[in-house]
Formats: sequence, C-alpha cells, structure tokens
Amino acid sequence: MAKDIPTLYGSLVFNDKVMRNKLPKDVYKALRKTIENGTHLELDVANSVAVAMKEWAVENGATHYTHWFQPMTGFTAEKHDSFISPAEGGEVIMEFSGKELVKGEPDASSFPSGGLRATFEARGYTAWDPTSPAFIKDRTLYIPTAFCSYSGEALDKKTPLLRSMEALSHEAVKMLKLLGRDDVTSVSTTVGPEQEYFLVDKELYNKRRDLIFCGRTLIGAPAPKGQEMEDHYFGALKPRVSEYMHELDEELWKLSIPAKTKHNEVAPAQHELAPVFETANVAVDHNQLTMELMKKIADKHGLVCLLHEKPFEGINGSGKHNNWSLTTNAGDNLLNPGKTPAENVQFLVFLMAVIKAVDDYADLMRISVVGAGNDHRLGGNEAPPAIVSIFLGDELTAILKSIENDTYFGTQETVQLETGAHVLPHFTKDTTDRNRTSPFAFTGNKFEFRMLGSSTSVANPNMVLNAAVAEALHQFYLELSEADPEHMTEAVHAMIKRAIKKHKKVIFNGNGYTEAWVEEAKARGLYNLVSTPEALAQFTSDKNVKLLTDYHIFTKEEIFSRYEILLENYVKTIEIEAKTLHEMLAKDFLPALSTYSAHVAQNAAAKKAFMPAISTAAEEALVTELSGAYESLSSGLEGLETVLASVQAKAESDTMQNAANMCLNELLPLMDVLRKTADAAEVKIPDELLPYPTYDQLLFSV
Repeated sequence: MAKDIPTLYGSLVFNDKVMRNKLPKDVYKALRKTIENGTHLELDVANSVAVAMKEWAVENGATHYTHWFQPMTGFTAEKHDSFISPAEGGEVIMEFSGKELVKGEPDASSFPSGGLRATFEARGYTAWDPTSPAFIKDRTLYIPTAFCSYSGEALDKKTPLLRSMEALSHEAVKMLKLLGRDDVTSVSTTVGPEQEYFLVDKELYNKRRDLIFCGRTLIGAPAPKGQEMEDHYFGALKPRVSEYMHELDEELWKLSIPAKTKHNEVAPAQHELAPVFETANVAVDHNQLTMELMKKIADKHGLVCLLHEKPFEGINGSGKHNNWSLTTNAGDNLLNPGKTPAENVQFLVFLMAVIKAVDDYADLMRISVVGAGNDHRLGGNEAPPAIVSIFLGDELTAILKSIENDTYFGTQETVQLETGAHVLPHFTKDTTDRNRTSPFAFTGNKFEFRMLGSSTSVANPNMVLNAAVAEALHQFYLELSEADPEHMTEAVHAMIKRAIKKHKKVIFNGNGYTEAWVEEAKARGLYNLVSTPEALAQFTSDKNVKLLTDYHIFTKEEIFSRYEILLENYVKTIEIEAKTLHEMLAKDFLPALSTYSAHVAQNAAAKKAFMPAISTAAEEALVTELSGAYESLSSGLEGLETVLASVQAKAESDTMQNAANMCLNELLPLMDVLRKTADAAEVKIPDELLPYPTYDQLLFSV
C-alpha cells in the first residue's frame, strides 16, 4: 500500500509546523525573527525551544542528542549525549537545556586545523545554527551546528558559508534599494545540488582492496561493453536499483529533503538524484545527509554506493551539479530574465555581477572543487574542463552584444517546436540549447556550476560564489551611488556596457572539450588549472586573500590553514592509493600472474613432450608476454616504493605544496604506468585465477 507522502514528509524534522504547535507564541516569534533576520537569540528563548525540542524528540523515540557539524575532513561529525539526568531515589529524568542546545564542546585538536590549533589546545565549540532545522535519525536528535576553536577560528565548512550568505545579502539589498526596490530586506542564495553515484554489489566490493581503501579501482581492464551503446542513460531501472531508490526517497522525505528526480546516468551502474531548490545553508546540510543515507541504505540492499569522482577507468565519473540562484524575501528570483530580458534592468545588473565575479575569481571557483578524485574527472567526456568559463546561450549573448555596441535588440518571437507528427502536442522552444561542456552555465533562471565532484561538499563552491558576487555588487554599487538618481537608467546602462567590455572574455558558448578552446582560453588570459596542486598554489594570492578577508569569510590565518589542509588531504590521498596499489599488485596480482604463466608453460611443455610435431609458439609467446609483465611490474613496484618514500620525506621536511607537486609529477605517472601494464596482462588471465572481481562483474551484476 502506498505511503501517505504528505504525512511522511518532514515527519522527523523539528520544522515550522512543529515549532508553531510546541512553542509559546512569543518564543515562536522570537525564533522566527532569528531564523529570518539573523538576530541574536536570548537564552530564555533558547531554554523554551530546548524543552519543546526535547519533548518532541522523545515522543518520536529519541534518547540522545548530538551537535552535528561539518569539519574539514569532508565528512560530518557527531558526539552523542543522552537526555537522562540522575534524580533522587535512583531515578532519572529527561532534561535538555537552552545552554545544551546552543553550545557543545567537542575536542578540536583531533580535527584538521592546518596549524590553527596545537595538539595540546583541545577545546572547541559547536554553536547551534537555528536556520537549519533539527531532525531525528537513529533515535537521536541531530542539531545542525557550526564548529569553531577556543579562540574563535572557523574549523568547519558551515561557518564560512553562513558568513558569505550574510555578505551577499547585504550587498544585494543595497543594490536593489539603489534600483528602487525598497520592499526587499534580505536576499537568499538558493541551491539545488544534483548528486551522481554508482551502485555495485557489496559481495564483489568486499573483494577489492582499492574500492575499500580508495573508493576507486586502481587497476582493472575495461569490460567488453561500457557505455558505447548509450543504452543505460534514462533506461528502465533494474528491480534491485528501483527498490533501493524507493527506500532512499522515503528516508530523505522523512527528513524534509526534497528528493525530486531519479534516473540512470550514462555509465553502467551509475545513477543520479536531484532535489528541489533550498536555501544554500539547508541545501548543504541536506546534501551531506543525502550522501550518508545513500551509503547506509545501499548496505541494507546488499549494495555499496560509490561517491568517488572516478571509480572506474574508461567510463564517466560522477559529479555534482550545483544549481545556484538568488531570491529576495519578496519571493522574486533575481536571475529570472522575464519576458523581455533586454529591458529588465534588475536582471541585467545581477547577471553582470555574476559574470564579473566568475571572471575575477575563476581561480577561486576552481579551488573550491579541488580534490585528487575530481582531477581524474575534469576534462573527461562527462565533465567540464578545468578552464572556468560561462555559457549564456544565444539570446543573452546577443543582448549583451547589443548593449556593448549600442545596437537595438528586438524581442525574440516565441518559436513552436515542430516534431513533424501532428498527434504530438505543440509547445514553445527554449530560447537557447544546453551546453554540457560548460563549467558554469545559465539555464533559464539560475546558474549551474558543473565542476563539483560527487563527494565534494557544496559549502565551499557556494561560499566562493557568494563572496565573489558580493564583491561585484559592491563595486557596482560604488559606481552607481555617484550617479544622478534621475538618470539612474542611463548610468546602469553605461556601467553594464563597461562591465561587458571588461569581462566578456569569460563567456564561451562553444565546445569546451576541444584543443582549440584550450588555446583560445590561453589567448584570452583565462586560468587552466588542471590539477589540485596547481589550483591550490593560487589560493593565497593577494586578490583572493583580500576578497575573503574583506567580507569576513575567513581571517588570513584561516585561509592559510585551509590551504595546508587541502594540500595535506591531497598528498595523503595519493599516498594511500600508492600503498594500496603496491599491496594489490604484490599480494594479489603478481601471484595470479605467476600462477597462470607457470600453468601455460607447463601446458606447453606437456604438449611438446606428447606431441612433438605440434607447435607451441603461441604458448611460448604468451609466457614471454606474461613474464615480461611480471618483470616490469616487479621493477615498477621497487620504483613506487622509492618515490613514495621521497614524497613522505618531503611532506615532513619540506613544504606540503612541494610534496603535492611530487605526487602529481612523479607518483601518479608511475602509478599510471603500473596500471597500464597490469590491465594489459589482466585480459590474458582467466577470471577464476584473478584475485578480485573484474569490471564486467562490478558494472553489470546489480
């Protein structure tokens, strides 16, 4: 029987409906004021909220609470405390105070800090974020929080995001008031992150060291069939996958996560889930929960959910498309062109602010999606290149060109789509096609940032985008505030014209996969930061430090700490992969290779002994080939040990940037050579002798 979805939706969330029912009116109003306007929450209000929150949680089976936060590990963190408090006579009572709600105290020294905190400086604080609703999971009340050190430095991803949202709202409201919008008091960034992932059989997964330790296969020859037939994309869901998706939807809906779309993606065993737009802060929390639930529910179905950006060589990897827009408290989307975008001054100002932001801070945009996994994906046929550019489509590009050249842009007529079949309904075509090769594309009333990797937190990209657009709006405001109010329209037109001339180089509507675009982008002066070490080298540049400190997103110390954390994460990731590859080859693959080589040689010898006239040239050639692979891999493993030791020594005695550069320039190329040799030999060895499942088993068994 179908579940009552409206009743199910949000049933485990301390949402507005629950707050209205549980809180006294004055407390409810005070809390709503904090949520909507960012005002301070008094302790007496927090106490009332805590009591109501505890009662609701206990009614729904919760016994514990946790301050749930997002440290710089890339995962979430939680420490559970029970509601019980000892009472007289050996009894216990269930208690939860406002002080316990608004503040927690986890150990800050055990999380990455990039040098901000010494090991002996252990105290850290979690602070309740009332703008993201509490929820129940696993009989525990989860309270979304920010995480900072004893001295106030941000040690998480939420705090900088909240700072950036406030900065952007402040600058956007100033600009709108200059344009006559006195009704707007706040502007929110809204985000809808599409999530791609792979599903593989758990039993097969458990036989692959590389998938267990690294999330991706380090060796493995392609299956006879990959994605060449393009038959998996949007194909019918297999029963096992469909059951998984149904349960995932229901669990997400209980937590008010608006899962909307689900389908097969391009690669075999690959799928996608897309939610409805939410405020950026809530969308970040919900995406972290989505990734966690994807893994947890997969396990219940005998599956494993892979969120690595490139789990399998030779087929599409997984990304996360970050759909970003701006909405006023009056409810209008500032990136909605309207029916006549050429005459929509408000739209053109905010459009140009985004274009200017991306052009000025393209390096920071690239830095916001760095990671060893994403480096394997960017520039492939399923992902945009590492060059940050903007796709606007024909109509908007033509509008900007007409403004730049002071020519007339006529309103485009609506065009009916002609299918040639009269029985099919007629409908209006969009004014432009989509461009899947663009890293940052305008898609109607939002921008789609497509460079994010599947495992990436959406906090960093949105933080950077918010800060950069805030700066662009601030610059526009300074320029327009000196204009005569009676001639504001002309002043806006002149400003937009100047901005187009300066920043049009970042606009590109063509094919981002071609070598010609790489050369053209270089001529335009655009960044092409193809790897994490190259990108991170730009993080601490003067302009980037100035942006992030001017808008109080980070202190200078926080910027450098994140730079160190990201580099260290990259180096450790490659080191783990190198160690795992060494172990797989030495303990698993080489023994299998040796066994099969000896088996073929024995067969050839037996054949020659009993049938001297029959040629054994084929067997001898195969033995020679297998023996050559064995020698090559053995020698390569020795080289891998040497380079790995050098990387580890450099990480300890030199800069982390130099250690990352060595990983990129020496360790990864050597690992790639070893992989190619192993993959070429793998196709010669019978499956029953291989110590791990092959690609065809992994990709086509579910």
